[in-house]
Amino acid sequence: MIEKTIENWHAFLRSDLELDDLLHEECVFLSPVVFKPLKGREMTKLYLNAAYKVFPGDEDNQENKDSSTGSGSFKYTKYILDGNHAALEFVTIIDGVEINGVDIITCDKNSLITEFKVMIRSLKAVEKIQEQMSAMLETMNESS
Repeated sequence: MIEKTIENWHAFLRSDLELDDLLHEECVFLSPVVFKPLKGREMTKLYLNAAYKVFPGDEDNQENKDSSTGSGSFKYTKYILDGNHAALEFVTIIDGVEINGVDIITCDKNSLITEFKVMIRSLKAVEKIQEQMSAMLETMNESS
């Protein structure tokens, strides 16, 4: 069940699929930099689209590049898939700061994402992501 969801997630990262095709209407997004869960497809899309623009990382750090994600230094390094749950560990470099994190994804019986949780380490990495995501969300709000 989760295998199809992760296959679709990688298709989104390659720009082969839209988030509307992946997310359950009542999806919940849990961010490492937002205190409360963000509920609904639209909120989840907003944060995942912002993350998609921030997380590829620095273009000049290509050694970690994951061919499924398109560009930058972003790379999934470990996958744990079980039933309707997945944990995908990733690394990237943003402004010289190494980011290490995990995407924890839950899907329903139709392979739609019902929960997407992002966990980040270290404190310096969390601070960098908060800075970058705030700037990206502000830019996205100005352009809409």
